[in-house]
Amino acid sequence: MEKIIFFGLIIPIMAYVLYLGGTAIMNGFKSKEANRAEKEQSKSETDEISETTSEQTSNLSDELSKLNDLKEKGIISQEEFEKAKNKLLNN
Repeated sequence: MEKIIFFGLIIPIMAYVLYLGGTAIMNGFKSKEANRAEKEQSKSETDEISETTSEQTSNLSDELSKLNDLKEKGIISQEEFEKAKNKLLNN
């Protein structure tokens, strides 16, 4: 009789403890996955911003190179070159 009472109490208590442990573990996995997705999203946003900045920088250097070539060929004067350069750098 004592064994029946003992196992009648211990088995449900053990099942409940295992249920709580499993629930805690699953919540941890869900939180970890959510954090990973958030980090990936912020990283992709950062990458997009850096790509845009990189494209603007390369476009600016290309334009300055073209202006310098025009000045060296004598198509534009030094004064026109300076005006165009300042206009590019101020935008």
